[in-house]
Amino acid sequence: MSEWFTSAWNATAQFFTAMPWDMLGVWSLTICLLIVGIIGSVVPFLPGPFLIFIAGIVHTLLRPESALSAWGFVLLSLGLVLSYVIDFVSGAMGARWFGASRWGIAGVFIGGIVGMFFVPFGLILGPLIGGVAFELIFAKKRLQPAAKSAWGSLLGTGVGLVLRLIVALGMVATFFLDALVW
Repeated sequence: MSEWFTSAWNATAQFFTAMPWDMLGVWSLTICLLIVGIIGSVVPFLPGPFLIFIAGIVHTLLRPESALSAWGFVLLSLGLVLSYVIDFVSGAMGARWFGASRWGIAGVFIGGIVGMFFVPFGLILGPLIGGVAFELIFAKKRLQPAAKSAWGSLLGTGVGLVLRLIVALGMVATFFLDALVW
């Protein structure tokens, strides 16, 4: 019995002494950044796609053996830009689809920018309030059509969050394919 225990102890000790802890640490950091990035793609106050992009850079700097290629960085950069374009355009497109005027769309944009400073509720309420206010003040619409276009802004923002999550998952898939396969 003691021989079995001794051999099991030696095998366990050899496993942990032979383990490349630096590799394990880098991969743990990278995976944590990727997970927070995915969560941040739907949670308003976390810069999700940007964290996924940073995970690629950090992983490349700390673990050159499984570094990203130039094409991997290009694809992650395109995903990052696309996610921010989706962020800014989705609310305005939803408002436009529900009958907003140019003033209403401008209000959605300005409300979205101002709303970024009042996280997390400002990202939802900012475009909504901006769209209604600009429709009422500048486009001289009545309350019901102004509210309808603001509702479209809110709906467009929700669709934008779903699209941003899809882009973030594509960025994570690109990272793993480039770091492990290509």
